[in-house]
Amino acid sequence: MNAAARPLFLSSRFTQAVDYARILHIEARKGSDIPYMSHLLGVASLVMGENGHAPVPVTEDMAIAAVLHDAVEDHGGMLRLRDVEHNFGAEVARMVAGLSDSFVEGANQKAPWAERKAGYVERLGSEPLDVQLISAADKLYNARTILSDHRGIGARVWERFKRGRDEQLWYYRELLRVFKAQPSNRIVEEFARVVAELESVTAHD
Repeated sequence: MNAAARPLFLSSRFTQAVDYARILHIEARKGSDIPYMSHLLGVASLVMGENGHAPVPVTEDMAIAAVLHDAVEDHGGMLRLRDVEHNFGAEVARMVAGLSDSFVEGANQKAPWAERKAGYVERLGSEPLDVQLISAADKLYNARTILSDHRGIGARVWERFKRGRDEQLWYYRELLRVFKAQPSNRIVEEFARVVAELESVTAHD
């Protein structure tokens, strides 16, 4: 059963989070000229759009965590997480931690891709529904982008990632397995449809 709809009002905390992310994420999206903020705001938009439809009430803290979901794993690890908690509170920090697959300070200190993703999938199953909803929105946004870009450049889209098609699709299937163990929501259902289409159209890559 979906959570009862409640008006979702965004305060200056959300504006502060967007500005925090804008300063932090000056990079472009993988293999493109698209500002990274487009991804963060896109994920936040998906999450906020589920207010009244998801099995958990959507809160401003969730919207903020969506904007900041890559801050810790990409920009500073545990030091960044403490800064997020200082600026946005323990609830936002809890969710951002649950959305992170690495907590090391430097990118060159991260564990291998497969190890990080397998660990994330294993941990995600015990995360609360708010974290799982944001995670599903993040993965849906990414899968949609790959599918859209594949229409334009074909198999070359996989060159943007540390791992190719088979590994990326393995990761998405494992995530779906975790998400589907919980009450269904529109984001997970759409993610499943996009992954199925992505598998089909890229079968000969």
